[in-house]
Amino acid sequence: MSLENIKIIFFDIDGTLIDIHSRKITERTLKTLIRLRERNFILCLSTGRSPMTVPHFEGWKPDVYLTFNGSYCYDGQQVIYKNPLSTADAKRIVKNAASINRPVSAATPEKLAANGKDEDLVKYFALAKLDVDVSDDFGEMIENDEIYQIMSGGRESEYPAFLQDVENAKIAAWWDRAVDIIPADSGKGVGIEHVLAHYHLKKEEALAFGDGNNDIEMLQAVGTGVAMENGSDELKAVADDICGHAAEDGVYHYCVKHGLIEEIE
Repeated sequence: MSLENIKIIFFDIDGTLIDIHSRKITERTLKTLIRLRERNFILCLSTGRSPMTVPHFEGWKPDVYLTFNGSYCYDGQQVIYKNPLSTADAKRIVKNAASINRPVSAATPEKLAANGKDEDLVKYFALAKLDVDVSDDFGEMIENDEIYQIMSGGRESEYPAFLQDVENAKIAAWWDRAVDIIPADSGKGVGIEHVLAHYHLKKEEALAFGDGNNDIEMLQAVGTGVAMENGSDELKAVADDICGHAAEDGVYHYCVKHGLIEEIE
């Protein structure tokens, strides 16, 4: 597989750059990002996280951020694309979640607030080293702020209940015990389309790495989509290629194998 025309690379964070179990990036994977920057690739983080919870990697900064599963994309100077949930849908999702005894956390680019917490939501946030912030202002936030994503504990059997009578929303999930709910006409693939247009690049000039089902649209939106060894079976089924495990420098070994960077001692 030739990657000689690649100009831009998209990386999921959790389970791709950061191992889920150690909850940190390996030294070699971090050096890979630094080397790719030195080779003048445009580097983008594509994540379900909010802008305020994107991790800082020592010595490296991405060119572009696709946050909220692609619903809010920006670089250092401007917002490239944004697509919040409608207020009516946000309120309905909160009500639906309550009907199945699921507390939720809602997110704007500047804040996260929850109306309660349960074991699944707490553990979901803990994967990103975050605490669930239960706020008295939650109702006001849903009513008045632009909500880009609603997060909740949830299993696949509960998906229909979350979305009952909701006009424009869908489930994006990368863990089988939680959901991210975003606009139906958004997603990582849509975010990537807007970023490629921003840089006047073609799909064939883009490479992406991911591990979860919320990365399926991302891998389909680029010329070469790579699933991690630790990725879901559904993602691997649509991937163009598969690289090693996140805990074993899978991104690094793939980039060396395909000539994007030289081997790191």
